[in-house]
Amino acid sequence: MSSSTGWAVPEYSAFDSETCSIARTLALVGDRWTLLILRDLANGVGRFDDLTSHLGIARNVLSKRLTALIDAELVVRSAYRTEGSRERHEYRLSRAGRELMPILLAFMGWGDRHLADPQGPPAVPVHADCGAPVRVSVTCEAGHDLGDRPRLRVYPGPGSRRREG
Repeated sequence: MSSSTGWAVPEYSAFDSETCSIARTLALVGDRWTLLILRDLANGVGRFDDLTSHLGIARNVLSKRLTALIDAELVVRSAYRTEGSRERHEYRLSRAGRELMPILLAFMGWGDRHLADPQGPPAVPVHADCGAPVRVSVTCEAGHDLGDRPRLRVYPGPGSRRREG
């Protein structure tokens, strides 16, 4: 296969899939509980007890997932104390964690289109400034919207490795 630039494009399968950015991201956030924790944090549910209650998650599972997200610098933890009680912690997305919002919105949009009840989606994200519904789109750096059926070519980047064997 060759590109319009004239140099040969190696077959995608010739490269080590473990160096793939999708594989690396999934290693951090690729389970149901972690994505739901990120969703709740993005929606302002940040206290441990509130997360436990809203998600219906076991405390030990939540603690383990939050620790992993903090270690990955996707979540930050800060202390708070209400009068008459011990110090507790609340959690919020870091900048890197907020950068996952398009991924969460893409999951949500796909689910709304393919899995929603006949009544419609359970939640509708809107732009806080103007109130218009939010949609995720794929654009290139030149500003072209690639639409519903984007045509892409994937080239090896500087961090790619050929598969052994």
